Amino acid sequence: MVTRSMEGNAAKGEIFAVILVPFALILLNAVVPASSGASGFDYGEALSKSLLYFEAQRSGHLPYSQRVSWRGHSGLLDGIEQGVDLVGGYYDAGDNVKFGLPMAFTITMLSWSVVEYGGAMSAAGELEHAMEAIKWGTDYFIKAHTHPNVLWVQVGDGDTDHYCWQRPEDMTTSRQAFKVDAENPGSDVAAETAAAMAAAAIVFKQSNPHYSHLLLHHAQQLFEFGDKYRGRYHESVAEAAGYYPSRSGYGDELLWAALWLHRATGRAEYLDYVVEKAYELGGAAWAVAEFSWDIKYAGVQILASKLLMEEGRRELRLQGKEKSTLEQYKSNADHFLCACLSMNSDDSGSNVARTPGGLLFVRPWNNLQYAAGAAFLLAVASDSLAASGGRALLCSRGPVGPRDLMGLARGQADYILGDNPMGLSYLVGFGPRFPRRVHHRAASTAPHKEEKGFIGCAQGYDAWFGRRGSNPNVVAGAIVGGPDGGDAFEDRRGNYMQTEACTYNTAPMVGVFARLRNETTESRRKRRRATRGGMSA
Repeated sequence: MVTRSMEGNAAKGEIFAVILVPFALILLNAVVPASSGASGFDYGEALSKSLLYFEAQRSGHLPYSQRVSWRGHSGLLDGIEQGVDLVGGYYDAGDNVKFGLPMAFTITMLSWSVVEYGGAMSAAGELEHAMEAIKWGTDYFIKAHTHPNVLWVQVGDGDTDHYCWQRPEDMTTSRQAFKVDAENPGSDVAAETAAAMAAAAIVFKQSNPHYSHLLLHHAQQLFEFGDKYRGRYHESVAEAAGYYPSRSGYGDELLWAALWLHRATGRAEYLDYVVEKAYELGGAAWAVAEFSWDIKYAGVQILASKLLMEEGRRELRLQGKEKSTLEQYKSNADHFLCACLSMNSDDSGSNVARTPGGLLFVRPWNNLQYAAGAAFLLAVASDSLAASGGRALLCSRGPVGPRDLMGLARGQADYILGDNPMGLSYLVGFGPRFPRRVHHRAASTAPHKEEKGFIGCAQGYDAWFGRRGSNPNVVAGAIVGGPDGGDAFEDRRGNYMQTEACTYNTAPMVGVFARLRNETTESRRKRRRATRGGMSA
């Protein structure tokens, strides 16, 4: 056995500690019983608010349809020093840097949400907003992919940005842009961007086929670039290393991109890649117990599992080696799902810990990103099992069915919405009690249109960051970092481990909220029909 510890960055709190065993990578977590509780939450409102959040995170020239009125145009000269147009895209969290890796993951998850639950979003009247959120990101990626083997992956510098507390509209910090290319590779960020564009191509295939084709073109080039010139991007872009280092490597992103390209194109070459590289890149070799912007193996394995379960319905004919390799992917996907359910064997140490209130708990810094990602994968897996005849998932501690998986996904969503020991909604703007002092420069400062005077770095800290009162702007739909392992949360602007929100926290929950709203709506319809039937009788 080889033990390897990967220490993450202090700014974003990413720690990736693993134990490698033959054909397995297991994240160690304690087993704690879950709590349960019924909810009467308005998932439609949660869906609407979650999509609104992405408008608050926009960089660039805002459109007339912008609904978050306290935001203004920003970053209008991004890329000018390097002679490239990098205006647009998203700020990742409460700061003003545009980081390519988490931004691409955000768009992949938004796109996957639409691919799975677009019908539910349409029924809720939110599909157009979801597609607008995706396109704001993919339009930027098209700009950032200036040549087949060149991708601009960051605008701004985290170190100088963190010395300033300024609205994006007032930025005086560095807007230097950074790229990866053949001499300075970044397989992880190139492949994640390819995955985002391939997944988005599916979203736009019917409504905008020309745009979908353009996205696929970029996705294919980026995948080839990332695969041909291997390397972790933070080793090429040192400015990213302190904030979003690719600790898990690039194997998961390459497999992730190949699966999305296969799903978007149906071309056998991408499935061949997933099968041939299954062990070299870890997809069939590593079982994990977390899913995040850094480590995508669980997502890869769930997608591969769907290929197996959808074989007949998608007119896909799998050969012997394809089927056996995908079965290994599925085995690792099952490990992840069983770990979330605390259904792996007690002595394996591979179940995900839970707080006393029932929240899946991976680590203290921004833990809700992991709970959100797990909730989405649980929902997708539940629906896949149900569509395949409702067969059970065989965990070492017993079988579990689609309802068990969806029950845990719903439990995580309800915890986020307020069914927790603090009685606090961690989705900002939802319900009567939610964090009022989110660690967010724009939300914590007076809107530019109301206070047009320039706010400098130190002035922002003195006048706005240090205020004890609530933020002047509610960044609705943001999911903050969340509580600690004991369900405790301190609503304090300086408590960035818990009060900073990130785009990749909210993105997976878009799909979960859509799924839950649809389920709730259907249940109400069935009850009304049953009631009418009883009255008729």
